[in-house]
Amino acid sequence: MCGITGIFDSRSRRDIDRGLLERMNQSLFHRGPDAGGLHLDPGVGLGHRRLSIIDLSTGQQPLYNEDGSVVVVYNGEIYNYLDLVPELQALGHVFRTRSDTEVIVHAWEAWGEACVTRFRGMFAFALWDRNKQTLFLARDRMGVKPLYYAMLDDGMLLFGSELKALLVHPRLKREIDPAAVEDYFAYGYVPEPRTIFRGALKLPPGCTLSLRRGEKLREPREYWDVPFKPGPHLTEADAIEELTARLRESVKIRLMSEVPLGAFLSGGVDSSGVVAMMAGLQADPVNTCSISFGDPAFNESAYAQTVADRYHTRHRVEQVDPDDFGLVDRLAGLYDEPYADSSAMPTYRVCELARKSVTVALSGDGGDESFGGYRRYRWHVNEERVRSLLPLQLRRPVFGLLGRLYPKADWAPRVLRAKSTLEALARNSVEAYFHSVSILHDGMREKLFSAHFRRELQGYAAIEVFKRHAARAPSEDPLSLVQYLDFKTYLVGDINTKVDRASMAHSLEVREPLMDHPLVEWLSGLPSDMKLRNGVGKVLLKKALDPYLPPEILYRPKMGFGVPLAKWFRGPLRQSVRDAVLGPVLAETGWFNAPYLRRMVDDHQSGMSDYSASLWTLMMFESFLRNLVTAPAVRETAA
Repeated sequence: MCGITGIFDSRSRRDIDRGLLERMNQSLFHRGPDAGGLHLDPGVGLGHRRLSIIDLSTGQQPLYNEDGSVVVVYNGEIYNYLDLVPELQALGHVFRTRSDTEVIVHAWEAWGEACVTRFRGMFAFALWDRNKQTLFLARDRMGVKPLYYAMLDDGMLLFGSELKALLVHPRLKREIDPAAVEDYFAYGYVPEPRTIFRGALKLPPGCTLSLRRGEKLREPREYWDVPFKPGPHLTEADAIEELTARLRESVKIRLMSEVPLGAFLSGGVDSSGVVAMMAGLQADPVNTCSISFGDPAFNESAYAQTVADRYHTRHRVEQVDPDDFGLVDRLAGLYDEPYADSSAMPTYRVCELARKSVTVALSGDGGDESFGGYRRYRWHVNEERVRSLLPLQLRRPVFGLLGRLYPKADWAPRVLRAKSTLEALARNSVEAYFHSVSILHDGMREKLFSAHFRRELQGYAAIEVFKRHAARAPSEDPLSLVQYLDFKTYLVGDINTKVDRASMAHSLEVREPLMDHPLVEWLSGLPSDMKLRNGVGKVLLKKALDPYLPPEILYRPKMGFGVPLAKWFRGPLRQSVRDAVLGPVLAETGWFNAPYLRRMVDDHQSGMSDYSASLWTLMMFESFLRNLVTAPAVRETAA
């Protein structure tokens, strides 16, 4: 795994500042501590940091074609590269290394922009073709690997694996985008293609960006999307057999490595299934690791140990300090943008633990999206049945009124907490799902933001992200629709971002066999009742794994990989949350309604309400402002 960065003069051939390029590259040192390299041509500079995984001796980057006219810097793994080498050799291309990187330059020469459709894996790369005077950027289908870019006023295009590489450039303004702030407080992250800064963008998953010198920057071109196209009819037995074979093959191709390799093992279905497949594919014991928590509500370590014992893995466990608060500011520096998933803390720690024994780790990420594993999918499908019985014109006023009147009873048993359900029934499908995933829903954000900030939004609302994707959704099936929305937003913006930054902070490569795109395509075409049936998610996956895992792993209630925020904010972090949320950094922006902030803090700490997710979101935003944006710059943006 690696880090890439670069500068391209799209208008002429002005000299690239080598020192600046080196500083941009050095900002990504954590992504690739083993080696670094630069390439400079008139008007173009590419930088690379290397974490050596494959072809340790000759895989250095930047890497060139035979005559040096095509050069690439690349972050990722192309698992089918050995299949492509003979095909490219037959076309006359000569290989000098055993690395997957070299496949990219020759594939570009052979197939042009369509080369990405031939790659199976996770990747982000930048390729410069001197003869065509073209810079080509690409990102993998699932958005596992990140890629940021920005076009400056003077025609210089910047790009990098992380936003911090772009922020090294003095001409990139740290001007915050109000729409990104609105998105962040709804989703807990800034969805693609926005970043928190007006002048920078993310290249969306499954997209490429091609820029020829002298031409204007065009919109990214999408080369892949999750199809949700019904496949051939399969009996359940046939589907189980095929899924097992596909899982095994997806894991097998990800075992390619010249450095120590292992797996995360949380004790959940997805990671346990990956470990079970690994154990059947290698003679040596699998290296596994997990973390434990003192709070039993968050502790899955006993389940992880059950799987480790069954497959005789080399298992490492460490308990996370229940007062592990020092990561708050560290996370702001890792993510470069406000990021509010509190599971980033244990994810950071498990990556830290894994790196003590391995350089590559397989994970179970992506399973919930493809197999229908989230609890919110079950709630959404049940609500859809009710919504289908009554027209929206009737539901909106009736359930809307009931939702407004019903109290927010966070303290009550779940059966009595009906406010969110009533509010969801008053909405259409997309509005309801947006409401269910929002950290601060529409009414809360209305109270959160000042009148001044709402004017800055000019009518923009975060639900527009969902509406844009829903308009392109390839299926109207209720489960498929919300799965598609999660593929386009939550999986890439939250899960993949979290794992990439946490792992790269420790120079650890993480591979996700459940995000193998042929597997995802096949699963998307299965009937929904093979994923979610009678209120049970991951139906087909659990049946396929039945010979490999015990029932207490497959059928126990799902646990989140989180931390006890509610207790922290009423106990050891009581003063910290008050200082952050009610302190000067948020106040000086002029964007927030101070009385509402105080009410959230007071009501949470009194036990009247649970605002832990909202307060964490505010804390991470305050940390972002304090660590990545200077106070004067914030005041200037708010003016």
